[in-house]
Amino acid sequence: MLSVFLIAVSLALDAFAVSVSSGIAVPGFGCPQAVKMGCWFGGFQCLMPLLGWSLGSSVSRYIEAVDHWVAFGLLALIGGKMVLEALKQNQCQAESPATDLSARHLCVLAVATSIDALAVGVSMAFMQQVNILLSAAVIGLVAFAFSVAGGLLGRRLGGLFQRRATLAGGLVLIAIGVKILAEHLNFFG
Repeated sequence: MLSVFLIAVSLALDAFAVSVSSGIAVPGFGCPQAVKMGCWFGGFQCLMPLLGWSLGSSVSRYIEAVDHWVAFGLLALIGGKMVLEALKQNQCQAESPATDLSARHLCVLAVATSIDALAVGVSMAFMQQVNILLSAAVIGLVAFAFSVAGGLLGRRLGGLFQRRATLAGGLVLIAIGVKILAEHLNFFG
């Protein structure tokens, strides 16, 4: 369960960063807007692993012999992408926040911040003893909480955490992928 929580935190860090940015950019941002943003981000973060798991489960029996490599590869790819984005000089251009909280803007942001959760859901299909419904719920709730907190902190803290949050999330996903691979290859005994 610790791995699921760490994955949830890693995935939520993108939503947190966008929420902080939106909290800065949206005039009059407050608690109702933060909850609205949290519902969008949390909902998509919950839905995407379920979709990914469904996709992964449909092909898992065909690639069972290399499933640990697939899980490692997906998590390392997602984590590496997050690390590279965090290290880019002009990250602000890549993730500009919405200047309003219309359904259209929130949907675009929610999809953009939850694509990684789809890939994580695919990788979860290859993990043994994963309760996908519980995992998706944890991922969604953590994303909701981080989004609300990020939005509310946005006006006070500025963009200070955006780059660091993305970097930390990427490194955690890579570490979890390495752990899955190491456990499957019996590196720990």
